[in-house]
Amino acid sequence: MANLIRLPAVAADASGGTLHQWLKREGDAVAVGEPLAEIETEKAIVEINAEQAGVLGRIVVPAGAASVPVNAVLGVLLETGEDAAAIEAALAGHADASAPAGAGAGADDAATAQPGGTPAASPTPGPAPDATIAGRVLASPLARRLAAQWNLDLAALAGSGPRGRVVRRDVEAAARCAPASASAAPPPAAVPAARLAEQRVPHTGMRRAIARRLSESKQTVPHFYLTVDCRADALLALRAQAGQDGGARPTVNDFIVRAAAQALRDEPGLNVSWQDDALLHHAGADISVAVATDGGLVTPIVRDADAKPLGAIAAEIAELAARARANRLRPEEFTGGSLTVSNLGMHGIDQFAAIINPPQAAILAVGAARRRPVVDEDGEIRAAMLMTVTLSADHRAVDGAVAARWLAAFRARIEHPVRILL
Repeated sequence: MANLIRLPAVAADASGGTLHQWLKREGDAVAVGEPLAEIETEKAIVEINAEQAGVLGRIVVPAGAASVPVNAVLGVLLETGEDAAAIEAALAGHADASAPAGAGAGADDAATAQPGGTPAASPTPGPAPDATIAGRVLASPLARRLAAQWNLDLAALAGSGPRGRVVRRDVEAAARCAPASASAAPPPAAVPAARLAEQRVPHTGMRRAIARRLSESKQTVPHFYLTVDCRADALLALRAQAGQDGGARPTVNDFIVRAAAQALRDEPGLNVSWQDDALLHHAGADISVAVATDGGLVTPIVRDADAKPLGAIAAEIAELAARARANRLRPEEFTGGSLTVSNLGMHGIDQFAAIINPPQAAILAVGAARRRPVVDEDGEIRAAMLMTVTLSADHRAVDGAVAARWLAAFRARIEHPVRILL
């Protein structure tokens, strides 16, 4: 009999998502485990795989439909020999099959079901965005919206994202090169002498999730802050030596991530999470690494970072960051964690205080290493490379003395970086 394709709970904190694109068309054969569609959740794009083999008989929710709830019927998968009657029989009795959120009355409603009432990237109802030309036009939701706003043909753009996916920078580059008459709202470079009208860009699901979670954190979690200066001369010298053999050179952030994990091992009182009925002590030192993407901040996790060699941590962070920027992280790769490291030193920031990422109890904000005068123990003033770090901690779960001991353990490893390698 025909099987209903439903939206699974693709992420622990997601109640639904946007149907980014279908990877199969009606009439296509489908094998078990083969990707059927892509769902954009608050933090990533996740593939839905077929649980049974068959033929995609009907697409119920078109690509681009927003706010599709978990368990909504997305389509119908037919077994060999079944026809349209089997589709109707499978849909009978399922109210959510005919009107999932964002699909409503069909493609017309789906084309306008973007946040804030803004039309979807496909300028006219009808075909799904990935079927506007022969084959699929792979493009991010933001790229589709900007292309529609600036009257650009996505099919004519060369994508620089994964698998040739068109992303925001591709649309912006095309808009800058287009003549002023070709776009209703060209970017500033197209008309440098004129002042452009204000533009409203609808919030993505990721941006809404970031706003909600950080607002809740700042309002409900009692933050306190501890700041220290770490002498980074030895760390920078060790990093320079690490690249002399021609291999990949670890970044300063790779050293910081491992030092933070080792400090959690030294001071497990910081490796906790507040729960209403108990204090949860984490078993491993799992460090979240803040990664800036086009859609917002994502925090993929390096699991058991205290037990992994520095080279493995460096490779894992690079791989996770690349997939984070492509919205290809799996939910388990950014859910949970012991502590977050947020490093703005590469952007020239000397010092800042970060907001805790619940359910974690602490986040470390790292500034740039700069040459500054210091007074040594012998009273002499010398120049040294100092890196300022600020620990934000949840006072419900962590006392000040515990946070101070963790910060001391972290600073000891930064100032004596050979310990990071042990």
